[in-house]
Amino acid sequence: MTKINANRRTDLALEARDMFVEQNPDRKEELDGITIKTFEEDDIKLTRVKIDSKGAERVGKAPGHYTTIESQLMRRLNDDFEKQLGTLLAGELERLLEFHDIHPDAMGLIVGLGNDYVTPDALGPQVTKKVYVTNHLFKLQPERVEKGFRPLTAFTPSVMGLTGVETTDLIFGVVEKVKPDFIIAIDALAARSIDRVNTTIQLSDTGVHPGSGVGNDRKEVSESTLNVPVFSIGIPTVVDAVTITSDTIDYLLKHFGREVDEQDKASKALTPSGMTFGERKELTDEDLPEEEERKRYLGLIGQLGEDEKRQLIEEVLSPIGHNLIVTPKEVDDVIVHMSKLVASGINQGLHNQVEQHNTKDFLG
Repeated sequence: MTKINANRRTDLALEARDMFVEQNPDRKEELDGITIKTFEEDDIKLTRVKIDSKGAERVGKAPGHYTTIESQLMRRLNDDFEKQLGTLLAGELERLLEFHDIHPDAMGLIVGLGNDYVTPDALGPQVTKKVYVTNHLFKLQPERVEKGFRPLTAFTPSVMGLTGVETTDLIFGVVEKVKPDFIIAIDALAARSIDRVNTTIQLSDTGVHPGSGVGNDRKEVSESTLNVPVFSIGIPTVVDAVTITSDTIDYLLKHFGREVDEQDKASKALTPSGMTFGERKELTDEDLPEEEERKRYLGLIGQLGEDEKRQLIEEVLSPIGHNLIVTPKEVDDVIVHMSKLVASGINQGLHNQVEQHNTKDFLG
C-alpha cells in the first residue's frame, strides 16, 4: 500500500493528506479513511479532519481528530485578532474534550514541549508560563477558588539534549505522581509550505511526536505511552530549505504565468516585499502556466511534478549539508504573540469562568 514519503517534513495532518494526493494522483478514492469539513468566515479558515485506521496507513498520521485554524492575518501580530482566534481555539478545545467525555471538573496537565533557549522551539515553554495554574489552590485554599475553574497543573520537561532523559519518560514520572485526567501538550511544528508558517494552529487528540517534523524523532507523547488522554496544540514556526526552494520555484512560475496573462499591464504580482512573512499578495495554482510554458521558463525543472521537484532539491542540498531548518527573522515577536494566543485558548477552553471574546460562530 502506498504511503507518503516519511522523510518529508510536516507535522500537519492537512499537509500529510495533500502529500498523499500529490504522490498518488490517480488514487484519490483511497482517501475514504479521511473526512474533511471546512468552514470559512472572513479571513479565517477552520478545517476539521477525521482520520480512521485506513486513512492513517496512507497518510502516516495517527487515527483521530485534527482541527486546523488558518489565517494569514496571524502574521500581523495583532492583539485583538489574536483574542478572536484564542476564543475560536477554546471552542474547538471544548469540543474535543466533550467528545472524549472529559468532565468540566477533571484535572488537566499542560505540558510545554520544546527548548526555551531556541526561540522557534520555545512555544511550549512560553505557553506554560501564561496558562492559569490552579491545582495548588484547590489543595491549599479550596474555599478561595471560584466556581468555573478546574484544577490545572503545568510542566516544562525541556529537551533530551539538555536533560539527557527521554522527554516522554519525564512526563510519565509527573503523570504517575500528579495523576491528571488528561494532558494538553503544546509544541512548535514544522510545515512543508512557507504559507503555513506562523499562520496555522493545529489541535488534535492523537498526542504528539516531539521533533518529528525536523527529522529528530523522539518517543511519542500519547495515550498509548502515558495511559492518559493526550491532546496537542501546535503552530508551525519553521520550514526546511527544500520547502523554501520548491515554493520559490512555484512562485516564479506563477509570476511568469500571470505576466503572460497580463502582457499589457505592469504586473507587480511578486515583488521582493511579497516574499516576506508580512502582508502578501496571493498567487494561486490558476496562475501556473501550461507545461510547455513552464519548460520554456525553467527547462527540465519546470516540467517536474511537485514531489519530483522536492526530491531533486533534497538530493542536491542534503549531501552538502545545506537543507537547513529556517524560521522568519521576527520569530522573537512571533513566539510572544503565539504563546499568548494559545494560552488564551487554553484558559478559556478549560476554565468556564474566564471571559470569552467575541468571535465568529463556525457551525458544524
